[in-house]
Amino acid sequence: MGGSAPRRAGHLPVETTSFVDRRGEQAAGRELLSRARLVTLTGPGGVGKTRLAARIAARAERTFPDGVRFVHLAGLREPELVPLAVADALGLHDHSAGPPADALVAHVRDRKVLLVLDNCEHLLRACARLAAALLRGTTGVRILATSRHRLGLTEENLLDVRPLPVPDPDGDLSAADGYPALALFADRAAAVVPGFALTAGNRAAVARLCRRLDGLPLAIELAAVRMRVLGVEQLLERLDDRYRLLTSGSPAALPRHRTLRAAVDWSHELCTAREQLVWARLSVPAGGFDLETAEAVCADGDLVHGADVLDAIAGLVDKSVLSREPGPDGVRYRLLDTLRHYGLERLRGTEGEELATRRRHRDWMLRRATACEQAWFGPGQREIVARLRADQDNLRAALDFSLRGAGGAALASGPGGAFGAGAPGEESVMAAGREGVAPTPADALAGLRLAGTLWFYWHACGAPREGRYWAERALEANPEPTSERARALWVAGLLAGCPEDLTRGLRRAEEARDLARGLEDAAEAAHAEYVIGVIRLFADDLPGALAHFEAGVARGPVPGQHLSLVGLDQVELACALGFLGHADRAVEVCEKTLRLCEEHGEDWVRSYALRMLALAHTVKQDWPRAEQYAREALRLKLAVNDLIGLALTLDLTARIATERSAHERAAVLLGGADRTWAAVDQGRWGSEALNSLRRDTESRAGRALGATAFTAAYDRGAALTLAELVGHALQEPGLPDVTPPAPDRPQVRLTPREAQVAELVAEGLANQQIADRLVIARRTAEGHVERILNKLGFNTRTQIATWVTAQR
Repeated sequence: MGGSAPRRAGHLPVETTSFVDRRGEQAAGRELLSRARLVTLTGPGGVGKTRLAARIAARAERTFPDGVRFVHLAGLREPELVPLAVADALGLHDHSAGPPADALVAHVRDRKVLLVLDNCEHLLRACARLAAALLRGTTGVRILATSRHRLGLTEENLLDVRPLPVPDPDGDLSAADGYPALALFADRAAAVVPGFALTAGNRAAVARLCRRLDGLPLAIELAAVRMRVLGVEQLLERLDDRYRLLTSGSPAALPRHRTLRAAVDWSHELCTAREQLVWARLSVPAGGFDLETAEAVCADGDLVHGADVLDAIAGLVDKSVLSREPGPDGVRYRLLDTLRHYGLERLRGTEGEELATRRRHRDWMLRRATACEQAWFGPGQREIVARLRADQDNLRAALDFSLRGAGGAALASGPGGAFGAGAPGEESVMAAGREGVAPTPADALAGLRLAGTLWFYWHACGAPREGRYWAERALEANPEPTSERARALWVAGLLAGCPEDLTRGLRRAEEARDLARGLEDAAEAAHAEYVIGVIRLFADDLPGALAHFEAGVARGPVPGQHLSLVGLDQVELACALGFLGHADRAVEVCEKTLRLCEEHGEDWVRSYALRMLALAHTVKQDWPRAEQYAREALRLKLAVNDLIGLALTLDLTARIATERSAHERAAVLLGGADRTWAAVDQGRWGSEALNSLRRDTESRAGRALGATAFTAAYDRGAALTLAELVGHALQEPGLPDVTPPAPDRPQVRLTPREAQVAELVAEGLANQQIADRLVIARRTAEGHVERILNKLGFNTRTQIATWVTAQR
């Protein structure tokens, strides 16, 4: 079974606008983190908790040798998925059947890491439970949380994030430039009115405006956008009018909630009717979205057309309602959580609007997933993975809408007190998400289809637990005998990857096969047969697995069978042949698989065929050729970030190293392999074949080196990153570079300055640190980073760092 895990979520978000310094809060946050293991930044919506948490984390990064991981929770609605989101951020692709929190604790028990849990308020109990488990089960984990409400743990230390201080407009304003609220307004106003600056003539008006906005950063930013058409005094006059209208509103709302509501209401009223409608409909996508998604969600063929959506988005970006950010396919957009809640309120004001919009969103995600599945066995795998990773919150939202009521939690995308006075509990937030939305059996079937279509994403991209979660919910909601159910059954079996779950997975796969045969669906029956065979292989039934895959390969592909699974049938046949000592036949099968992959420009299955060639030549004791193929497989697996494939190949490379008397190198590789397996399954799925390979390597290297030297080399390997580990494996002198260039893939060329910035990113520097090092403006550094991401087709800074390391 494969498992590609492109590094993405978990790293600090890229700042797309300048940060107005909160020196006092940053210092207080760092001081709290130095002595407390759980620090929660609390405060009202729009006060800047997320930006401040990211800044505090960035400044504290050097004190956490195992890294800082940022967990975005705003787009998450199911409490069950909170530990899975944290696991994803940590790079843990756990296949075990136990509670996910237990796997997390085991993974980070000996690590010193900072977790940033952002936007906890709608998942308070789930976040509190997970935080308690991590704090009580580890010693080196610290947590920095942001939430409108405290988590309620005894270990929790609170940092109240207050609005920005504002000077007295009628007092001495000679030092007003030092007030962050005024600096924020001036910075954002200068972005829309070049040359704007605080002067003796406008300081009092700006101070009065910021005071009227209670120093709330979001409200100040929304107001500053109006400087395109209004002067400061005009802004203040119209805002005063807005507040006079607001005095008849709910007396229960706190002043700051009224302030934010007034600012958002005002921004909404200044939008065109079409922009208002697009704003409301764009409250349905979770997290970020691209233009295609926006058009699919907003265009209804009646009130709004595709061209209208583009114009409306341009207007909403100009008004700072939508923010732009880099994405795998170019520009993506995002609604701040507070503005998304506001849009959802508006959407629910029209009967049937929310349901229709959610269906358009779900149907679009299904079309996108289907297109990605159809293109998966081809040259664009890295791009497909990046696209689906970026859309992960949207996939979750589409699945949850379709499967609501089938286990798990209801969609909780309601306002959640964004502008209200109270502190709603998790139940009230959940209830808000159910208003006006009643999915039908047809919606449930679409959810089943989406969960099954994403099999390659759950399997190849390192998300087995989440895939099982959605597959089981979809199966529960759809008991009828359909091809979609047969698909979901074998997907659930495929994602069983631990000894405790293999028996259940086998039952699921056999049920899928029988159902598909009854429906005369040859393709789904063949897919189920693959899963049955691979579970037999992992259960160490090598003769049974060999006979099973021999029959499947002899049968040949059937109409509709996915080529990835055709190729994997051949890979697993070669694996069984290799473990049973039939090396020549394994080589023959692998070469056939390589031809299939090369015809389609495919890399993922190809990397497994290369590993099997290394295994076959290991059996033949042709150590130079075995090492060549293992090295080639490692290069390719690093390029596609195939975590499980890297772990398997590192095991094999370490074994080959012992045969070539490179015992210290073998110990280093074994240490790295064990560290990599710890993120998947420490016991290597209980496979005797895999574990005996590891034991043999340890025994041989340990005897040759002695206990002390072996332990030192092993520990050195365990401390390396994957890129460093593969680099160590590839630097053995005297071996030729046998990796052929990727066909029709243009060489990426960075400018000298971009290459310099990429090196600094690889060193772990943030944008401001890069700007300081190169003596350039922060915005210039940000622009360089964004261009590098776009050129390389990446969406995280970690991917840049990995690429830089691989180029050295």
